[in-house]
Amino acid sequence: MAGRLQDKVAVITGAGRGIGEATARAMAAEGAVIVVAEKDAASGKIVAASLVESGVRALFVETDVADSRSCEAMAEQALATFGRIDVLVANAGINVFHEPLETTEEEWRRCFAVDLDGVWYSARAVLPAMRAQKQGSVVAIASCHSFAIIPSTFPYPVAKHGLLGLVRSLGIQYAAEGIRVNAIAPGYIETQIAVDYWNTFPDPQAERQRTYDLHPPRRIGRPEEVAMTAVFLGSDEAPFINAACIVIDGGRSVLYHE
Repeated sequence: MAGRLQDKVAVITGAGRGIGEATARAMAAEGAVIVVAEKDAASGKIVAASLVESGVRALFVETDVADSRSCEAMAEQALATFGRIDVLVANAGINVFHEPLETTEEEWRRCFAVDLDGVWYSARAVLPAMRAQKQGSVVAIASCHSFAIIPSTFPYPVAKHGLLGLVRSLGIQYAAEGIRVNAIAPGYIETQIAVDYWNTFPDPQAERQRTYDLHPPRRIGRPEEVAMTAVFLGSDEAPFINAACIVIDGGRSVLYHE
């Protein structure tokens, strides 16, 4: 039985760990050909090699999404190897959290270089191929910071608010050419970054539980749950979903107060 993404070529940025890795594996399980576009060569090679060992057609391309030329080279290598690009999951991102007036120029630029410019550069690199094919799906990993604010997380939410504007603009621009552009806004997801953060507290387990208790389901999300939404948006099951944002936060952003 064919998978939901059978033989589609999917590029996933930041696929060396976390949500990106989970997305690569979920799409591979649905029959996709995978391009692991990852800045960290060690983790990217491990993910790509494990996919190949399991029988998946996969390619690792060292990619710095903050560098437009790196993104262009990645797309060229994907096309040279597999002949087409059907799905882009623009997942690569970084947390840059400060009090606004304590944010340096360097930190402001670093945040936007990856979290906004990086999505644009990776999308710009693959869109010509999608336009030539007259089909394609771009899925940007946004955040609940795209529409809600947590104090002292500046300028991350500024970049993520801008990301939704980028998604909507590209989605409307290229819809008539068979290309869909959507966003996923995860809330708190149990990645290694979250675990590392909890481990900074005297009682990591207590901090983990405090985080769980903030959410209506009394847990937080798993990378695989975000990944399966990306599978859906990348597949032919979502042909009329465009310029949209799907929130994955267990209802936390809807909750007014306990």
